[in-house]
Amino acid sequence: MDSTRQEKIGRMLQKELSSMFLGIARNYPGVMITVTNVRITPDLSIAKVYLSIFPGDKAESTLALIKEHTKTIRYELGVKIRHQMRVVPELAFYLDDTLDYLENIDKLLKK
Repeated sequence: MDSTRQEKIGRMLQKELSSMFLGIARNYPGVMITVTNVRITPDLSIAKVYLSIFPGDKAESTLALIKEHTKTIRYELGVKIRHQMRVVPELAFYLDDTLDYLENIDKLLKK
């Protein structure tokens, strides 16, 4: 169970990271990055960021590129939220494959 504070901070981080990834995706034509969920630990030190990357064949390479630039992304996030939070949480990026899972289930049900 997440506390109200965790949920509020998660939504704030999701909003800010979404706007950042919108700008990053402009540099990589043909790739769409969506922040689907942000889960934050109770001590607000680690944020797990779940990304949905389209198209699926570029997902792993794009996620690897994002993980390489985690420190830069965290710094830019810190600049944006410096008045809302004292400490910027560490960011851990994960691939959100729920859409692929749902498509697979839908395809199996149609058979």
